[in-house]
Formats: sequence, C-alpha cells, structure tokens
Amino acid sequence: MSEFYFNPWDPVFRADPYPAYRTLVQEPPRLMPLGETIALVARYRDADAVLRNHEHFSSVRPAKLPLAQRGPFAGALTMLTSDPPVHTRLRRLVSRDFTPRRILELEPRIRAITESLLINAVDRGGEFDVMAEIADTLPVMVIAELLGVPADNYETFKRWSDAVVAGAGRTQPWEEPPPEFLEAVAALRSYFAENIEERRRRPGKDLVSALVAAHDDSEALSAEELLALVVLLLLAGNETTTNLIGNGMLALGRNPGQVDLLRRDPALIPRAIEEIVRYDGPVQGTVRFTTAATNVGGTAIPAGAVVFVLLAAANRDPAKFDEPEKFDVTRTPNEHLGFGNGIHFCLGAPLARMEGAIAIGSIIARFPNFRLADPAARPAYKGSFFLRGLTELRMITE
Repeated sequence: MSEFYFNPWDPVFRADPYPAYRTLVQEPPRLMPLGETIALVARYRDADAVLRNHEHFSSVRPAKLPLAQRGPFAGALTMLTSDPPVHTRLRRLVSRDFTPRRILELEPRIRAITESLLINAVDRGGEFDVMAEIADTLPVMVIAELLGVPADNYETFKRWSDAVVAGAGRTQPWEEPPPEFLEAVAALRSYFAENIEERRRRPGKDLVSALVAAHDDSEALSAEELLALVVLLLLAGNETTTNLIGNGMLALGRNPGQVDLLRRDPALIPRAIEEIVRYDGPVQGTVRFTTAATNVGGTAIPAGAVVFVLLAAANRDPAKFDEPEKFDVTRTPNEHLGFGNGIHFCLGAPLARMEGAIAIGSIIARFPNFRLADPAARPAYKGSFFLRGLTELRMITE
C-alpha cells in the first residue's frame, strides 16, 4: 500500500480530505493505529456492506469511550447509537410523527423563512455571507419549530448546538472532551429537560409533545431516552442541513455552468441536491464498532475495532460513479451513501432535501448572477471531520 496522510483531527487535513480518499477507494480497508485500531472503509461496495450489516458492525458506543457517557446523550441510546431491537423501537416512535406528510406541511413555512432571510441579505448590499445569513439560520429555525421551541430561544440553543458539534469534532473518541463542550452539553440538556416538562403540562402539536405522550401513555420511551432523542433531533436537524446548503453553494459558485443549467431548468434542483450530497456531503462518514472478528473487502478486522465508514470517499468511488470528481447536477442515477444506508438511513433526509432545494433554489432565483466574492480564497471549515461545513461563504449578488 502507498504512503498517505490521514488525520481527521488535523485542520489542514480536514480542509481537503479528498486526496486521501482518492487513494483509499483504490484499496481494501486499511487498519491504522490512531490511538486504537481504526479501520478505514472507503470503497463504495465495502462501505455499503458495513452499513447494511448491523450484527457485525454495531452503532452502540462502547461505554469506555468518554464521549459515550459525557456526550449530549449521556449514555442513553438513540436512533444514532443503537442496534435492534432498541433502534427499531425508537425509530418507529419518531417515524410516527416525522412523516412525509408532516414534512410536506412545513414547505410553506420553510419558503417564508427563506424569503425573509433573503430580504435581510439584500438589505445588506451587494455582498453577503451565505452561512451567516441563510445556512446557519434556516435549518435551526425549522427544526426548532418542529420541536416546538420558542422563537426567542433560537440563537441560544444554536450556540449550544454549534459548541457540541465543534467539541465532539475536535475530540478523539478515547479523549476527554473539552470544558466548553461539557458546558454546552449541560446547558442543552437542561434546557430541553425543562422544555419536556413544559410540554407535559401544556402539550402542543409539535414533535416533543408527541414524544412526551409516547413516554407517558405507554412508557415506550424512558425519561433518559426521551431527552436524548430530543437533543439528537436538534443536533441532526441543525448542523447537517446547514452544511448541505453551504457546501452546495460553494460547489455551484465554483461551477457557474451548473448554475446556468439550474437557472434554465429549476426542475433539476432536486437532482442538484443529491449531487451536492454526493460530491461534498455534509456528513463525511459514520462510525461503527466490530462485535466480532470479521473481514471486509479482504481485510481482517479484529473484534472491538473502531470502523470509520468514509461516506464521502465512497461517493467518489470510480467503480460506482462515472467521472466521480466532476460536479454534475444532471447526474442520474445517483445512488450515493450521503444519507447512509440500511436501518440507519437518515430519517431526516426528506426534510434536508426540502430545505436544501428551497434555500438553494431561492438564492438562484433571487440572485441569478451571484458569484463567489473571492474565487481564489481557501475555504475555512469548522472544527469537525465527520460533519463538513464552512465557517463563512461570501457571495456577490450583483
């Protein structure tokens, strides 16, 4: 195997991991001694196989990992960190109220929020920061409304959410998390514990009220699971869609010919969202833990290993995609793994797709001649590897 550099906790590496991915997709999974045995799974067929095999590749974080006990879920199992039958029960409970119809009902509100944000951006002149004005704000407002959180609390728990994601992204699995991470976790959990009690006293039509009812009526959710689920929904619904919008606008800004296609035929925008998720997805990878010694793609992986399933690498595997390094909004079929696969396929994918399509479609419609303010500038990324997102993206609108 050729020598290459892979360190997801190095900001320089995080800024552009794709050269390493190009090497990894040509090879069987690698075992690397990054504190513990870590298996890097990058080829599409291998990543897909791992995602579909929850018996050998568990989502349950080992209790010995500090983040498992001191993270935002405080050791409680969630849809993200559980296997069947617990995962089946939790996902069924959330799916009952997180339905396609419920998501579709949000469309007018998402459009109204987007329009309001764009009007504010216009008022600032001919240049604006897509992240600050649109991408950082829209998703957290939408998920907050879905959860039933008062509007005047958006900015506060957005700040907590960002601190949790950044702290987790900078912390290796076997390290103690930083103080600012622990403070944000405590604040976030305290806020939603109070919010849950408020919904118990005064139930509404929001998702938190529905989950509280599931806990109270049949004890289908423990108190710990209820709190962990609400926190998960906020974190997942906030950061990932923010990054989808930001990464998408960067890719479009670098490929004006693709913007022309979307301007001429807005019906291509849903395809463009899928291509954004494939080309530079908001979620670069996910983690599994081997329950027994196993073999993936010809590589023997010991029991108890940490498995990094590199979704973003698999999404550029030339064995699966023609011209994988090309950003092509007309690409079809586009069977990317950006939303995962198997039992853990992203429950929020329909909402993320809708928000991304509305936000990006609205920007293109309102600013048909938009361009990157500084095409030669190197983008600055947040302090997380698995969640890939920009800190700033300045656009010129005139």
